[in-house]
Amino acid sequence: MHKIITVSREFGSGGRELGKRLADALGFAYYDREIITAIAERSGLAERYVESVAERGETAYYPITFGRTFALLPAPSKIQMSVMVEQQKILLELAAKGDCVIVGRGADVILAEYRPLNLFVYADMGSKLLRCRKRQGAGERLSDDKLKKQIRAIDRQRAQYRKVLTDARWGDKAGYHLCINTTGLAIKALLPTAVQFQQCYFEGVKDENSSV
Repeated sequence: MHKIITVSREFGSGGRELGKRLADALGFAYYDREIITAIAERSGLAERYVESVAERGETAYYPITFGRTFALLPAPSKIQMSVMVEQQKILLELAAKGDCVIVGRGADVILAEYRPLNLFVYADMGSKLLRCRKRQGAGERLSDDKLKKQIRAIDRQRAQYRKVLTDARWGDKAGYHLCINTTGLAIKALLPTAVQFQQCYFEGVKDENSSV
């Protein structure tokens, strides 16, 4: 079975950068926005709409294959259904191709059968503000209050999206193998630790499989 690493992250925590650096260091494929692009190409929908459904959870839909009830959720549209189902298919296809790092998309839940190494990256608000400031382009300057609201809103959307996939709470340490606090730290400085941890994790999985 291929080695799969999933990265869930708070907005502005540097989780995307850590995922990319980790993939490069290990020689793994890296998937992030490529998934959104693939869904958009297959469905003919705009990438912005696809992202709102597949990443931020702006719809309450989840595939029936997750075995949970629709009772408390509004009925999804056929288009929303198609986006979510297509994302699930693409994630499974990518996992079957080879070793990879996947950022977001509920991959830790959808690919559970692959026994992925699941990371959660977080930071305090001050550090998240600084990282967001560095990424802002000209004319995008927001006040600290507005930027904080944006960060919290995106994190709430990610937490809500996870709710439709699993009962495990987004960000709860019990749902991940390694939680990384990037507050005040350079992402590249954390890379050796992440590389060492993944080696220990996959060696443990290998040993368990060989003893079965």
